[in-house]
Amino acid sequence: MSEHDITARTDAYFNRTKAIVARFGDARVTYALFLRRPVIAAHRLMTEWLEAVAARRGLEIACESRFAEGDWVGAGEPLVTVTGSFEGLVDLETLLLQKLGPACVAAHNAYQMCLGLPKARFLAMEARHCAGFDMQEMMAYAASVGSRAAQKEGALGFVGCANDATAHFYGASAGAGTMPHALIGYAGSTLRAAEMFHETFPDQDLTVLTDYFGREITDGLAVCRRFPELAAAGRVSVRLDTHGGRFLEGLDPQSSYAVIERRAPGAIRRYRSETELRHLVGTGVSAAAIWAMRDALDEAGFGKVRIIVSSGFGVDKCRVMADAHAPIDVVGTGSFIPDTWSETYATADIVAYDGEPRVKIGREFLLHSLKNQAG
Repeated sequence: MSEHDITARTDAYFNRTKAIVARFGDARVTYALFLRRPVIAAHRLMTEWLEAVAARRGLEIACESRFAEGDWVGAGEPLVTVTGSFEGLVDLETLLLQKLGPACVAAHNAYQMCLGLPKARFLAMEARHCAGFDMQEMMAYAASVGSRAAQKEGALGFVGCANDATAHFYGASAGAGTMPHALIGYAGSTLRAAEMFHETFPDQDLTVLTDYFGREITDGLAVCRRFPELAAAGRVSVRLDTHGGRFLEGLDPQSSYAVIERRAPGAIRRYRSETELRHLVGTGVSAAAIWAMRDALDEAGFGKVRIIVSSGFGVDKCRVMADAHAPIDVVGTGSFIPDTWSETYATADIVAYDGEPRVKIGREFLLHSLKNQAG
């Protein structure tokens, strides 16, 4: 980012403060950056950007990460402190906060999702929900950080993403995925789309969307029967992405309750909110739908065919699926993107001027936090 861009994108009062300090004399200050809610530390993109700008400006700064990447951080705890020239740093505050808060909240969401379904693999599919590549890169990075934190606790976590540009965050060289609904519409049938894919990419595993014609089970089994050797080798997956306006093929409210009663009775017998009930037995990709697909595959002799799910798999839905022991192999999701954007607002306060601790009234807790962390 050029100096012109920094000036244009920062708040005017910081640019004016820069001019005032240049006129009346610089000071060495210490900024404390924090969020008002618990998060997972995901600050590397921010600190790398700051260090690059400082190097270009010839600034000597001390950028101290108070937590390691992937650590749990409590509400109000300073995550990073930055010490250096007030004139050189003051116009960077807005941009630093933009790069910190959303990533930390998204990392926390990804961490909770992975722990909620520790035996499932996750595929990051955030790109289509992002406002440009800057946001996409931030969200992909955040998911990878949250995932690694969950993996340390035994979860399988995120294993890749949907495109090449951010694959490196997951240790991959390319994005993953097979087909969109548009290919099935083009082919005219789910089976024909699978055949076209396999003919074009014979060495790749086959994942087929099954909801285009509302025949998730029928079309899923047709693909398995067309490619029995791939299915037997565990190289075929069916992806459930059923629209929230309809039930999976063969299900209705009564039969959905019956599936959960048979497979995970404890999940349905205690109090559930309306949203939780929808995740269990409602329309779309419910726990009942996943169990119904698993039962159909197993009864047809396709026990090694995997089930991939998508459609709104955020923290709460993952928890409900875990309660229902839903047989999920892979979750494709971008729902680690924060729902409540106001929760992502990071804040920065100067806590020392030329070595003298000083902070505005109401933020004294920052001084205590820094003292406790140092101790």
